Amino acid sequence: MKIKIPDFKTDAEAEQFVAKADLSEYDLSDMTPVRFELRKKDKAISLRLPEKLYEAVKARAARVGIPYQRFIRMAIEQALQRK
Repeated sequence: MKIKIPDFKTDAEAEQFVAKADLSEYDLSDMTPVRFELRKKDKAISLRLPEKLYEAVKARAARVGIPYQRFIRMAIEQALQRK
C-alpha cells in the first residue's frame, strides 16, 4: 500500500518534501494535473465575441479551473496542433 502525501502549510515545505522524497512510494491517485505556462506572453490581442460565446467560454474555463484567457489560448493551441 502506498503512503498518503502529507499536507503542507507552505510552498517551502512542499519543495523540501519533493526534493527529498521518493514519490514512487506515495499515492498520487487523487492529485490534480497542473499546467504551468512558462513562456513569455509578449503580444496582446483584442477579440470581440458574442456575449453568449463569451459567457460559455468563461463558464467552461471555471469548470476546468483555469482563467478564461488561458482557456482561449489553450483552445487556439490545440486547434493549431490538429492536422
